[in-house]
Amino acid sequence: MQKIDFRQRHALYSVEETRVIERLAQTTLPPHTLMQRAGMAVAQLTMAIAPHSRRIWIACGPGNNGGDGLEASIHLARWGKSVVVTWLGSPETAPPDAAASCERARAAGVHFADEPPSDFDCCIDALLGVGGSRDPQGRMADWIEHINNSSAIVLAVDIPTGLLADSGAVMQHWIKADHTLSLLTLKPGLFTAHGRDSSGTVWLDDLASTPFGGVDNEVIAPVAWLAGAPADIPRLHASHKGSYGDVAVIGGAPGMTGAALLAASAALHAGAGRVFVGLLQHNTPALDTQQPELMFRSIESLDFRLMTVVAGCGGGNAMHEPLARIVASSARLVMDADAINSLASDTQLQTLLCQRATRQLSTVLTPHPLEAARLMDSSAQHVQSNRLQVAEQLSQRFKCTVVLKGSGTIIASPGQPPAINPTGNARLATAGTGDVLAGMIGARLAAQRSTFLAACDAVYWHGLRADRWPAQIPLTAGALSSCTWHINTKVLKHHGIPACDLHPDV
Repeated sequence: MQKIDFRQRHALYSVEETRVIERLAQTTLPPHTLMQRAGMAVAQLTMAIAPHSRRIWIACGPGNNGGDGLEASIHLARWGKSVVVTWLGSPETAPPDAAASCERARAAGVHFADEPPSDFDCCIDALLGVGGSRDPQGRMADWIEHINNSSAIVLAVDIPTGLLADSGAVMQHWIKADHTLSLLTLKPGLFTAHGRDSSGTVWLDDLASTPFGGVDNEVIAPVAWLAGAPADIPRLHASHKGSYGDVAVIGGAPGMTGAALLAASAALHAGAGRVFVGLLQHNTPALDTQQPELMFRSIESLDFRLMTVVAGCGGGNAMHEPLARIVASSARLVMDADAINSLASDTQLQTLLCQRATRQLSTVLTPHPLEAARLMDSSAQHVQSNRLQVAEQLSQRFKCTVVLKGSGTIIASPGQPPAINPTGNARLATAGTGDVLAGMIGARLAAQRSTFLAACDAVYWHGLRADRWPAQIPLTAGALSSCTWHINTKVLKHHGIPACDLHPDV
């Protein structure tokens, strides 16, 4: 069993793939072995996360997920815990393994009840597993509400009830767990959309599903990967600003220049050799006194053929006019915000974008769910319910790398499994943070990183900055863009935070 370390890369498997892996494991193991191993794993993790719990409620559904909970009850009762099992199944209708586990639990003297206990300090959610597709009703829905309204530690078995394992979408009734023990494989839904809100801390026990333990990725390919920390790319002593490329940020229509400046600042602080700013307004400033390194130019004077262009940040309707030239000529391109909106409504622009792939020009699209819905002629709800699928469809349609932003940002490129980013939090839910991400991706592209890896790297570091930000201080896009970790000590004092409490790596 392992606690999932977000610094490491992890394979993610769909429900269909997990069932194949389960069937393969069962052919090499005695009957009922996997459920017994799962029950033991659940019981062991319960003891680890709630060692002083007095009463443990195990809420068991009618299927094999409930069987895992029944098996766990046997061990916890033997170890001296006060265990109450509520089971929505019956020996006559339960799957064979779950029925056998029920018989074993009753023989072990486990206490069964028709209703949840009035007091419990730990709850094991074994109601629905990965096969659950219909919204919980009746007693199951009541129990979910009871669990969520309690102050008990909640451990979900395999996946929290009400969370869809492949997508991270949730049903009307869903469990908000403190911990989730994923069995056999990790599922993508644990890490995107509502997954992180529902799953808490994620653990994995592969139940030694092959004779060698774990899953052979060469036999069954993952449907996606949980992205790990980027590799460190040192800057050589014998290098110069040209070694790290030129980034041109095109955007900032009247009233929205801040978006372009945020993207430019982010590109600068993410390591770009030079950063140019082409604003979509007539009176272009000669200098930003706060960041004199930024070089302001008219859009017409910029030669995009050797540049990485970040287009769309704060562009408004004015973004459409220069976009065809940008798409046709830029060596590397990040399309964000209003550049994406223009793309969604212009089929000629879409054709130009697809042609970039045949010319081996790098492109990254960075839509949020509503922008992705415009590209798909769909709805944001559809996008959020099918995040992996939508990201892959967009990458294939436009023949480029797509960064579908949101909780568990997804990075997809044609011909390879997508990656789900594990970093970031709700502090990023503020104006301008998407512009910052676009600039960071631009800097990684300018340094000749592949489009997929440039996007993965930038998204990871973007989220990590938010994870490392002091919780008591609001995170603004300006601070995010410039990596302002050395906060004024007066500000820290005002919020009651000792300066030494800042993360040592920032």
